Amino acid sequence: MSNHLGYEEELKKHIEQERAAVKLQSKVGELLYDQGIELVLFRHHLVDITISEILNLHEYAGRVVHKPIDVFSTAMLAEELSSLNLRPAKLDIGKLANEWISSNQQTTAAAFLKEKLAGFDQGEHAKFDPRDVILYGFGRIGRLAARELIRQAGKGQQLRLRAIVTRGNTDKDILKRASLLSNDSVHGAFKGTVNVDLEKKCLIINGQVVQMIEASAPEETDYTAYGIQNALVIDNTGIYTTREALSRHLAAKGVSRVLLTAPGKEIPNIVFGINQNTLNLEEERIYSAASCTTNAISPVLKVIEDQLGIVKGHIETVHAYTNDQNLLDNMHKKVRRGRSAAINMVITSTGAGNAVTKVIPSLQDKLTANAVRVPTPNGSLAILSLELAKETSLEEINGLIKAAALNGELVNQIFYSFDPELVSSDIIGNTCCSVYDSNATIVSKNGKNVVLYTWYDNEFGYTKQVIRLAKYISKVRRAIYY
Repeated sequence: MSNHLGYEEELKKHIEQERAAVKLQSKVGELLYDQGIELVLFRHHLVDITISEILNLHEYAGRVVHKPIDVFSTAMLAEELSSLNLRPAKLDIGKLANEWISSNQQTTAAAFLKEKLAGFDQGEHAKFDPRDVILYGFGRIGRLAARELIRQAGKGQQLRLRAIVTRGNTDKDILKRASLLSNDSVHGAFKGTVNVDLEKKCLIINGQVVQMIEASAPEETDYTAYGIQNALVIDNTGIYTTREALSRHLAAKGVSRVLLTAPGKEIPNIVFGINQNTLNLEEERIYSAASCTTNAISPVLKVIEDQLGIVKGHIETVHAYTNDQNLLDNMHKKVRRGRSAAINMVITSTGAGNAVTKVIPSLQDKLTANAVRVPTPNGSLAILSLELAKETSLEEINGLIKAAALNGELVNQIFYSFDPELVSSDIIGNTCCSVYDSNATIVSKNGKNVVLYTWYDNEFGYTKQVIRLAKYISKVRRAIYY
């Protein structure tokens, strides 16, 4: 009889939690589309996820973040937020709920939120005009960027995808590109609608009209003819990588800034979260988001360099194969990359070791790097073998990374994983550019040599960094409470 009562009590408790999660989910949607306020829970998105996923995130808060919260509190606070008339913002409802619970609720929820979010309706984040975006190229990163730009729509929209520029623009080309946007073998189906208007050469994606434009050179298009003004061009072709080449975009009417989704020469290479504050946004108009590997290793290296000091080290990346390689053995301009990517591990070079010094100058001449391409379509691993200036322990070094993942400037860049069974497919779709594998960390007996493992979705995790940087250089970042 007691077992039966225990079963019924647990089931009733879970159903009540599910009801609260439904309420939270409803308020998340209302706040996003009515007020441009995006809610996250300890960095995790709350849009387009299931009720079970919402409850799992609350469990995660207690087990990993060590900030116990309950879904009843987050749902209640979300409802209170809808009545505050805040400007567009990104708010961590998990952090707010934890602080609310920790305060022993000595005041009303409304008063608590007003105090915590004081100033969120004024100042530099109070109002901005959305920035038009042109995707120049529509490959792997371009299509993921399109998905992400469309997903982030709403009243507080920051970046508006207005056009996609490609070399082919026949009806057949447009239909194929629409299909590639809708369906992806790695990332799954697009959670939305993609309609085609062949007469006007447009894609209508979740109700947003995106002009398809053909061009063979960056400077030849008059974007103002399509109603596009003061636009940011995100060049993901990989063809134009120098300041001179990328400047050709600025010669096109309607373009004001350019962002390259690859390492650039003679232009600032930026890993958002680390060195974006070095930019002079009034004078600089061309930027690089560096590489996926540079974005993966820089956050972890930044923490270790700042806290323990790095004497020297070697970075080995175990990288998913890319379109640059051959499916079967054939001619290739680079050594070994001509061998079949689908059945071989291929040693190749990477510029990440040098590139990271542009992001963290104190690491100049301290790092070497190489790469091995492996037969997986996405999901990569960086192995950081470092000699440190200070002695450390396994507990200390994991603690430092964990602290950085939960507080400070790198909360969107580092995901601290405690999963002992973590493998490459598990990190596909992770919004962070660096997924730190805490269970794999190795520290030598003398405490001076460590081996750190950080995974990265070399497509989506990197694309999220590109979008973050795009918002920053376009000056459309919202007020953030993390």
